[in-house]
Amino acid sequence: MLQFQNSVTLCLPIGTVERILMRRKSIIRLENVSTTYEGERRPAIKKVNLILSENELLYVVGPNAAGKTTLLETINGLLQSSGGHVFVFGLDVRRHGRKVRRELGYVPQDFMVNPGEPYTALDIVMMGRYGKIGILHKPDKEDFEKAMEAMKHLGIDELADRSVGKLSGGQQQKVMIARALVKDPKVLLLDEPFSNLDPDSRERIPKLIARIHGKGVAIIIVTHDVSRILKQCRRVVVMKDGRIVADDNPERALTVFESPLISHPTEAIP
Repeated sequence: MLQFQNSVTLCLPIGTVERILMRRKSIIRLENVSTTYEGERRPAIKKVNLILSENELLYVVGPNAAGKTTLLETINGLLQSSGGHVFVFGLDVRRHGRKVRRELGYVPQDFMVNPGEPYTALDIVMMGRYGKIGILHKPDKEDFEKAMEAMKHLGIDELADRSVGKLSGGQQQKVMIARALVKDPKVLLLDEPFSNLDPDSRERIPKLIARIHGKGVAIIIVTHDVSRILKQCRRVVVMKDGRIVADDNPERALTVFESPLISHPTEAIP
């Protein structure tokens, strides 16, 4: 119930005020979203509702084919939703996808480059700056400095002039993380960012992500390694069969994730 001046009283359903306030603060909002790959009849994600607030750190977990990668690609507009609405920064991604992606840093899963690829590691990282400044603008000294700074944070500055196709899978993954960071994004979407990393990098990069989050960047991390969830995380989403089946604090959400309902491959959610 809301009380206004002159004793006007407005009665609203329970939870309405909280939902209105969340919408105002939201940086990403999905409303009843489904996404179907071309040529497929069954949606990869189904009627998903999700809100990410400013400076929130969210983990998305679930078994293979749960729809986790599809969720990230739908948020950044690489995949068009077949139903519902996706809003990022208050913009409809279907209509403003290119503008939205200027402010998003995205690291795809299992990024691998052809060994004959002529681009250097620095070239790939600089593509993140082009996404920020526009392809018609020539990068300046500051842009190159930002690129080298991002590579240094990831311990790959010495690889700047190496052909990216000659790098190991873990090194290529760090190049892609640097490319995402150099955009100075408002939101980071990370799909299995630790999967190909060496032990030293598995310690270094989570600390870097924690520092970035501390600067006010909202982050969504898709992972299967729930043992490495950052202590700053206050929320975990669990997916199965294209649906969100839990959205809660890490302790309660991971209890669902580890339950037979999620871990048993033959049980499907209708």
